[in-house]
Amino acid sequence: MTQHTFLVEIGTEELPPKMLRVLSEAFASCISATLDTTKVRHGAVSWFASPRRLAVKITALGGAQADINVEKRGPAIAQAFDAAGNPTKAAEGWARSCGITVRQAERFASDKGEWLVYRARVKGLPVQELLCVIVSRALDKLPIQKIMRWGNHESKFIRPVHTVTLLLNDRVIAGNILGIKADRVVRGHRFMGEREISLEHADQYPQVLLDRGRVMADYLQRKENIRQNVEATAKRLGGTADLNEALLEEVTSLVEWPVVLTASFEEKFLSVPAEALVCTMKCDQKYFPVYNAAGNLLPHFIFVANIESKSPWQIIAGNQKVVRSRLSDAEFFFNIDRKQRLEDRLPQLNTMLFQKQLGTLRDRSVRIEALASWIAGKIGADVPQAARAGLLSKCDLMTNMVFEFADTQGVIGMHYARHDGESETVALAQKEQYQPRFSGDVLPTTLVSCAVAIADKMDVLAGIFGIGQHPKPDKDPFALRRAALGVLRIIVEKKLATLDLQTLTEEAVRLYGEKLTNNAVINDIINFMLGRFPSWYQEQGHSVDTIQAVLARRPTRPADFDARVRAVSYFRTLEEAASLTAANKRVSNILAKADGLIHEDFQVSVLLDPLEITLANHLVVLRRKLKPLFEAGRYQDTLLALASLREPVDAFFDGVMVMADNPQVRINRLTLLVQLRKLFLQVADISLLQ
Repeated sequence: MTQHTFLVEIGTEELPPKMLRVLSEAFASCISATLDTTKVRHGAVSWFASPRRLAVKITALGGAQADINVEKRGPAIAQAFDAAGNPTKAAEGWARSCGITVRQAERFASDKGEWLVYRARVKGLPVQELLCVIVSRALDKLPIQKIMRWGNHESKFIRPVHTVTLLLNDRVIAGNILGIKADRVVRGHRFMGEREISLEHADQYPQVLLDRGRVMADYLQRKENIRQNVEATAKRLGGTADLNEALLEEVTSLVEWPVVLTASFEEKFLSVPAEALVCTMKCDQKYFPVYNAAGNLLPHFIFVANIESKSPWQIIAGNQKVVRSRLSDAEFFFNIDRKQRLEDRLPQLNTMLFQKQLGTLRDRSVRIEALASWIAGKIGADVPQAARAGLLSKCDLMTNMVFEFADTQGVIGMHYARHDGESETVALAQKEQYQPRFSGDVLPTTLVSCAVAIADKMDVLAGIFGIGQHPKPDKDPFALRRAALGVLRIIVEKKLATLDLQTLTEEAVRLYGEKLTNNAVINDIINFMLGRFPSWYQEQGHSVDTIQAVLARRPTRPADFDARVRAVSYFRTLEEAASLTAANKRVSNILAKADGLIHEDFQVSVLLDPLEITLANHLVVLRRKLKPLFEAGRYQDTLLALASLREPVDAFFDGVMVMADNPQVRINRLTLLVQLRKLFLQVADISLLQ
């Protein structure tokens, strides 16, 4: 059977670098998925991307859709023909929709009756008739938040489109995509190589662009090329480059022909906090900072140009001029800011709103001070230090440095606190209050920092939920999800077992006084925070049903929640787990259907069957044994002890009729099952395990 190579390239103006990889992978995924749903065989699907193109290449593509069997049921025979045996209008209309006459229809009979049925084998369409539509649909499905129009036609895309290449082997697929007629032409580098290249065959891509167009269209190859050259360049400088993954992705998305160059700046700028210098280099200029073996910043940086120049020193000089200007600003602001203590900036916080209904940043600082003190008392941290750190926590937002370099908030506060003579604990908390900043980020290192970080996040949660501004699936302007998960991570990973979401939330809400309008704010926050657990534990390898089993008990102490999840995950590895899970499901179903009174505890005198007596004896012994284990939070040991119930439980269900005719016996047996279920529910709802 003939196999083909298909290529589609959309040539555009410069695409948003932070979206490039997402768009490229989505484009390939959508095309692949549509080929699958339209039953077109295909081999490997490869994606390519550069600042001015999105491309997908598919090998071993089938020549046509697979033939499909079509079956369309019509009206029942009783409704298909009248008393004289003539087709009814309903039957004729159905037959017309199938392209046949009623007499050509087959009949289908079952125990429920007999119907007219149309059966046919439909030949699949040639693939060249499908590809243009498939590409158009894939483009429509791309995750583009903002689209634009250009020229005098109605097409819309993330950036203006200039070329569309559609090749099936050596043939152009006729079609019009985004207002552009499909062709075999691709464009090379804007300043190097051939401007336009006519492809003879889809297999030439992307090598022909590399050879003649000076474009490295393979995104992953380009990224690895940059990584290796940056690492080698840093090594020649006697250091190591900060190859931040997000920055590397962005730089890869900014160039088509990467050329790695190095530049330097004056050593005097190293007196400015390294974080400010790095912020300038990475965030503003997309440079890679270089560090020595001790982790100190070197007066060098590495950048990636998009052109091979005969005068690279001119490019280097231009970049050095730009960065020198930015670093001079940082040095100036750093020196000016240190003339005023952080504490003296507290009145300035009254001039900046946190949120219209929730007051100013000064109000927020006072709340964080109080809440951090309360938390510190609960976790054994230094209360005065936590209070001091909380009070100063937002002062650096009023500095020139943070105004100019927003990403340095907290870090600059730490440096200024040290300069002001604050304790190292208070200074460190200025930086660590924002941790974790993102998924997988490091946590605060000291208990005081933990107290301030939790207070900072809980204050936001209490305030925003308190005025009814819950995050939406696609919008979370106050980063409430990140704040909630940050609190949970700190409590769990730092083993702050004494912190309970119930009392923590109540205290955070109380500090707002009369400003909050949502009467259900405490419950809303707790439910929201508990709802962050499933995805977090799934990332750690715990199953969904394990997490749901624990969530069903709604434990509000995060450290306690964690212990239960790990205990249930351990329980699942036991050979008794499957049997006891099934028994818990059975007990749950029986109790859900049970009517009438169930006693507080079973009556020994009413136990008749030896099997139920055996189970009851086990329960009595286990209740005594489990009480200290449960109270100590030893959930794994609790479930391990409960695993001993497998044999008496299995024997009970195999040999005892729970719903006995005698009502007293029936109620007693139901009560026995209630007590059995209560033992397991101390840890989790085991019946939810799959």
